[in-house]
Amino acid sequence: MIKQFMLCGAVLSALLTRPVFAQTCTPALSASHLVAVGKFQMSINPTLPPQQYVDDKGELQGLNVELGRAIARKLCLEPVFVRMDMPPMIPGLRTGQFDAINTGLFWTEERSKMLYMVPYAQQALSVYTLPDSSLKPTKFSDLAGHVVGVEIATYQERKAREINEQLKAQGMKSMDFRTFTTVTDTSAALRAHQLEAGINIDETATSLADRGIVKIWLHGLDGTDITFAFRDKALAEAAAQALTELKADGTYDKLFTKFHMTPLKTASFGIRGPGPQ
Repeated sequence: MIKQFMLCGAVLSALLTRPVFAQTCTPALSASHLVAVGKFQMSINPTLPPQQYVDDKGELQGLNVELGRAIARKLCLEPVFVRMDMPPMIPGLRTGQFDAINTGLFWTEERSKMLYMVPYAQQALSVYTLPDSSLKPTKFSDLAGHVVGVEIATYQERKAREINEQLKAQGMKSMDFRTFTTVTDTSAALRAHQLEAGINIDETATSLADRGIVKIWLHGLDGTDITFAFRDKALAEAAAQALTELKADGTYDKLFTKFHMTPLKTASFGIRGPGPQ
């Protein structure tokens, strides 16, 4: 009941704050493929700069925001962003609360059987500490026995725990994981010396390092594809085609250059995996 209330509140907030959209073309998809006629509704967790974040004016910014709007323009649909935390996103998508997850959802075989997933970028992990930390990890095993912060229910948490199990199997001490909802909370705990190190995606870690908050010791670990996820196959196919057109006209590469993120080395995009069974 609480999650349902949170979803409804998030949807209402998005509807009340979205900009006016002047429709001058015919939508690429009929109402049967959309939650609401003429709208492309995307859930987003704006806590991971430069992917998605809120600026000092309270406005959504980042690669995923601009890429989502560009896809919506190609489909002649109004972009609507539903701000929410990560954990309820997949259940919300599967129950038809919105059309897509636009938050850099990591591709996994399990998820590809629940959702229609379209890879659009590459991400990997970084390990960082405070700039003046005495801990100077040069390999993942250097974190064994140390207190490490990570965002909950994310690829970085899952991968870090997998690596931790491998280290334990080799007879090393376990990392002491502390989980947080956002990177802001993780950074605050690090600066308060409640953590010895943090693990996050490369781009977010780089953003922290650029502001002098952290020092990155390891970069580009365990790279994998990140995706847009959809509940409807026709919408996923149309979005993939839109990405292909954005790649062809140069928009895709310009956005990735602007936000210093890693594009996929492909000329065309498509659904990866079987989708819902």
